[in-house]
Amino acid sequence: MLLDPGMDLTLRPMRYPDFYERYRAAIRNTWTVEEVDLHSDLADLAKMTDRERHLINRLVAFFATGDSIVANNLVLNLYRHVNAPEARLYLSRQLYEEAVHVQFYLTLLDTYLPDHDERAKAFAAVEHIPSIRDKAAFCFRWIDSLGALDRLETRQDRRAFLLNLICFAACIEGLFFYGAFAYVYWFRSRGLLGGLATGTNWVFRDESMHMEFAFSVVDTVRAEEPDLFDDELGAQVVRMIEEAVAAELAFAADLCGDGLSGMGVEAMRGYLEYVADRRLARLGLPARYGTANPFAFMELQDVQELANFFERRVSAYQVAVGGDVAFDEDF
Repeated sequence: MLLDPGMDLTLRPMRYPDFYERYRAAIRNTWTVEEVDLHSDLADLAKMTDRERHLINRLVAFFATGDSIVANNLVLNLYRHVNAPEARLYLSRQLYEEAVHVQFYLTLLDTYLPDHDERAKAFAAVEHIPSIRDKAAFCFRWIDSLGALDRLETRQDRRAFLLNLICFAACIEGLFFYGAFAYVYWFRSRGLLGGLATGTNWVFRDESMHMEFAFSVVDTVRAEEPDLFDDELGAQVVRMIEEAVAAELAFAADLCGDGLSGMGVEAMRGYLEYVADRRLARLGLPARYGTANPFAFMELQDVQELANFFERRVSAYQVAVGGDVAFDEDF
């Protein structure tokens, strides 16, 4: 089974072809940081208010370390415990994509924060900005939850692995990052920071694919070992998501203060609760909040580029697939 201890190396016969197809789809989704023009954003930054600049500075400070945390969990926990070579192909590709995201945010900080001291503070945000430090602590606690597990030998070990996987899919990539993306698209809905929004479109598409891959691993484990995902684990997932929403709301309070036109803590609360319910629904769990999406710009903003927001399929921006096809072949 997928979580059996060991390191299966044989791709044929292929046990999980869906994971292999996700790997191939990710390859077609290739992009590079050099394609993003952030310099066009500098004029927008110059005309922003102090409150808006504070929001942007805090946001890019979170971006500076967020994907590195995800990459660490991939290397330390996920890769060695998912025992299917086709799944590890996808995880290898995801690790590459996280590296591209880290490069993008490095370039973002170098462009947005030309002052050396300001940039140094942004990179050290997990140490001195409480709202970011608390989010990082939440992530590290779940990374460390598997630190002593070399092999998933027992039912309890496998449940711990599922909780770690669900945390990074539903809470970190599926909630923390989605909250961050909402700020970006709020600026873009006002005609600001088009370069940041362009790069975020591509990061956004990657993160949606990462999240859906992780959920498909959960689906597979539930099908193979249905006793693992019981009411107790479901309750743990709900508590985890509630904690993630609370941490992201504290971050929103730091970013927004008393609020900006169209963006504030209460609006972000509604959005986070809406997204949290979608994550619970994907896991087959009841809604916790029952909140509607308060951000129309998240559904209306550039429909083609955001086509896989809320897990819709996208075809935009894919690299060409090479090879010859004979039309008399059987398909």
